[in-house]
Amino acid sequence: MLIPRRTPFERLPKWLLCIPLVVHWFLLAARHRSLTLPSAANPDILTGGLAGEGKLACLRLIRPEHAAWVTPTTAVRPGEDIAAVRRDAGIDFPLIAKPDVGWCGYGVRRIDDAAALQAYQSAMPADATILLQPLVPGPYEAGLLYRRWPGQQSATLDVTLRHAPAVLGDGRHTLGQLAGADPRWPRGAAVPGTDRVPAPEEIVPLTTVHSLRVGARYEDAPGLATTALLARVHMIARGMGNFHAGRFDVRFTSVAELRAGRFTIIEVNGAGAEAIGAWDPTLDLWSAFARVFANHRALFAVGGAMRARGYRPVGPVRLSQAWLRQMRLARGYPPSD
Repeated sequence: MLIPRRTPFERLPKWLLCIPLVVHWFLLAARHRSLTLPSAANPDILTGGLAGEGKLACLRLIRPEHAAWVTPTTAVRPGEDIAAVRRDAGIDFPLIAKPDVGWCGYGVRRIDDAAALQAYQSAMPADATILLQPLVPGPYEAGLLYRRWPGQQSATLDVTLRHAPAVLGDGRHTLGQLAGADPRWPRGAAVPGTDRVPAPEEIVPLTTVHSLRVGARYEDAPGLATTALLARVHMIARGMGNFHAGRFDVRFTSVAELRAGRFTIIEVNGAGAEAIGAWDPTLDLWSAFARVFANHRALFAVGGAMRARGYRPVGPVRLSQAWLRQMRLARGYPPSD
C-alpha cells in the first residue's frame, strides 16, 4: 500500500527536530561522563561507526564462512582503472556503485554500462574510494537494527522495511505529474521517464536508493523479528568480533524469506545507524521520539559496558575530523538515483 503522507519528524523544521535529540544526547553524555561513549561499542570500526567509517571495512568484519549472506563487494581506490577493477572482480552490469564513506544514500547509483561507470568515477571526488556491488534484485529491502551486550549471549533486533519512493498509475497522469503530487517526493527532483503515463494500478518505483532523503517510506515491522531471523543475524554478528551495535541493510525476495532468516547483506552500519523505524509515518510524534531516545540509551549502555572492559571511546576531536571529512566528501558525490 502506498502511504504518501510525510512522517511526524518530516513535518518538523530540521532545526526544531534536532533540539530534543541533541539535548537528550548531552544529558546521557553527562550521566555517563563521555560525549562519545557509543563509539566504544564497536572498537574495531573507525569511531565505532558514529561517523566517517568505510563501508568495506565494516563488511570485511563478517567472517568468510558467512559470505553466503553478503553481496560481493570490491573497492576502486583513487587513481585506479574502474573498468579493470570491475572486470577483475567479475561484477557484471547492471551494478551498484557507491562511495565507501557514505551517508543517507548520497552518491549511490545503478550503473548499466561501461560508459556510465566511467562517468560515475569522473564525477566522484578525486580522493574518494568507490565500491562496486552486483545489483541484488531483492526486490525488498530492510534495516535490521542489532544490539548485543558484551559478555551476554542474548541480543535484540528491530526490523524496518524500506519502501522505495513509488507512484500508483491511473492511466491518465504522467510520472512527472504523479510524483509532483506526492508530498514525499523531493521538490524539484528529476523524475525518470517523466512523460510516461503508467497504466491504472501500476506501481512504478522512482529510485534505486531506498532512502528517506529521496522520498522512500520506512515501515516499522516488529512482527518480522522472528526467532529464525534474530538467530541468523546474531550468528553473523557474533563472528564480527567486537561488533555490538549497528544496522544490517539487507535485500530479500519475500517477507516469508526474511522471516526465515534468508537475506543478502548490502551494507553494515555501526553505532551511528539510526533507529529508522522512528520514521514510520503511522507513528505519532511522541512515539517517534521515544524510538530515537531508546536507541540513544541503548548505545550509551553498550558503550559503557565496553568501557568497563577497558575499551576507550574515540575523542571528540577525532570524531569531529571524521565527520567533517564525511561531509566534505558527500558534498562532492554525484546525485543518487
